[in-house]
Amino acid sequence: MKKIALINGSPKNKNSASGCLLEVLKNKINDSCVTEFNMHTPNSTQLDAICENEILVFAFPLYVDGIPSHLLNCLTQLEQKLKSSQADIYVYAIVNCGFYEGKQNCNALDMMENWCLKANVKWGMGVGVGGGGMATMLKGGVGENGPMHDIVVALGTLSNHILQKECSENIYVSPNFPRFLYKMAAEMGWRQQIRANGLKGKDLFRRV
Repeated sequence: MKKIALINGSPKNKNSASGCLLEVLKNKINDSCVTEFNMHTPNSTQLDAICENEILVFAFPLYVDGIPSHLLNCLTQLEQKLKSSQADIYVYAIVNCGFYEGKQNCNALDMMENWCLKANVKWGMGVGVGGGGMATMLKGGVGENGPMHDIVVALGTLSNHILQKECSENIYVSPNFPRFLYKMAAEMGWRQQIRANGLKGKDLFRRV
């Protein structure tokens, strides 16, 4: 039975897209010994516990084409611990973004691969997920056969490689949902939020 760490690198405490994607993955590797971690402000004990696993799976949102700063700090600390370890550890990653195209996550996945080289661990592969704002549709299995179908399939492929400790090419995937409708829904959401904060739609275009 493989020891797998599922590491949620979202800055959100709950209801994150990263958490929803990890939940789908967890259901596909449930025959393994799985431990879940939230990387908000990890302490040394948590980092040591992560290093005790043979497979590390990171999930996080894209921040300015890269890794969120709080997670970078955690990776720096983990790097020092992993460098001295003689264990054969594999790393996989799921990166989601608000852009429709999953390919937007390519730079962040490259960063994770480079980090693996520095930390003396093996890079397995990554999945770049577009339309991350729709990932909450996956809660409780809802949406697996609808707009999120291709994303669920990609996570299934990832789970197979994880269970076999295999390396493969990164996968980039978008929702099964028209791009123009996704854009319209996002713009509608921004307008609802700005009105809820006492402003008007035209304030979205105001320059500071």
